[in-house]
Amino acid sequence: MADVLIKTLKNGPLQVRGPIELVDAKDATFTLVKDLVYLCRCGHSADKPFCDGTHANLGFKSEEPAR
Repeated sequence: MADVLIKTLKNGPLQVRGPIELVDAKDATFTLVKDLVYLCRCGHSADKPFCDGTHANLGFKSEEPAR
């Protein structure tokens, strides 16, 4: 099984590292060119589900601790 790491970045996106398949609500697969993607958590990216950095301009704050 391949190793995949999903990391919450402080006040930023989800960093996903490793070979993944990303599928939309209609079961279509996104084309991924590398094994590192950043997924939007703020909800304001113009490139959803990917992060475009908009969170920095909005002052998005989020830092979930592991439990």
